[in-house]
Amino acid sequence: MSKPLTILGIETSCDETAAAVLRYEDGCATLLSDVIRTQLAEHAPYLGVVPEIAARAHAELADLTVAAAMNASGLSYADLDGVAATAGPGLIGGVLVGLMTGKAIAQAAGKPFIPVNHLEGHALSPRLSQDCPFPYLLLLVSGGHCQFLDVRGLGDYRRLGSTIDDAVGEAFDKVAKLLSLGFPGGPAVEAMARSGNPQAHDFPRPLLSRPGLDMSFAGLKTAVARAAANAGTDVEKADICASFQAAICDVLAEKTGRALESFDAGTGDKRLVVAGGVASNKAIRAALETAAQAQDARLIAPPLRHCTDNAAMIALAGAEHLAAGLGDADGLVSGARPRWPLDEASAKADPVFGAGRRGAKA
Repeated sequence: MSKPLTILGIETSCDETAAAVLRYEDGCATLLSDVIRTQLAEHAPYLGVVPEIAARAHAELADLTVAAAMNASGLSYADLDGVAATAGPGLIGGVLVGLMTGKAIAQAAGKPFIPVNHLEGHALSPRLSQDCPFPYLLLLVSGGHCQFLDVRGLGDYRRLGSTIDDAVGEAFDKVAKLLSLGFPGGPAVEAMARSGNPQAHDFPRPLLSRPGLDMSFAGLKTAVARAAANAGTDVEKADICASFQAAICDVLAEKTGRALESFDAGTGDKRLVVAGGVASNKAIRAALETAAQAQDARLIAPPLRHCTDNAAMIALAGAEHLAAGLGDADGLVSGARPRWPLDEASAKADPVFGAGRRGAKA
């Protein structure tokens, strides 16, 4: 029996200011509070996230959000066993706000501080609500990331393939902007696609026939731009959205099938985890479910609330690291990182991260 750990998590990497308090015991997580404050209204006029506006909003909301999470948990800072905050990757201004907030609380309360890789939070997020033992194949799909990872254990990740240009979420946002569907773009495209004909446009499926697991979505976005130039009615826009989404589903399903076919699950069952904001797209989930079933694999996804950025996954990552004795002994001098590859090989090759684990001091 391991000692129960109570962790405050803070997330400010993009346009959600979030804080959560989590209790972790014997590999099981219980959320005591989970507060997420979005910035949709602030960024909607610009049809995208404006880094300066996001950083300012985080600075205004961070203390209030943490206070709300602590109040909802019914605990004091003295009751915590540690504080975890996103240290990257993300918009550097926002990351700095959350990182400095977490460090200040940890130092004032005399608690360990655990800097968390935002991508690792997503990678572990299904473990918030269900049994998801290692190893598993992870498809991380969000606004800024699209990659397959072999998750062997906590801190043990190997990248198998990734997009060579746009991430899936980025492509959704760009299509929404081309069609003037508003912000956030992903849900708008998905909603419009429901009434469209997915066979109306024969959009390309880039790299579908190329061996390997790398993906590309820039060419698909360009094809959509040509079609969007002649789309005036909602029916035409719906057909474009449905055809675009179908192309995305085909690429992800084909690449996922290949990844699962060669994935080494050891002596256990094959598990496919899909995480990140795009994991909330129902059509994509259905396509991945079909691909998983074809390989006798189980599809695991976090609840919709924990697909997008949240502090519960940051608290969980912090708790798992602390429980395993993998916490950074010098957490308080950890730096904010705009880039931070999750897999070790890419991390060493990254010119910013590889030059020194802590990067710029925060």
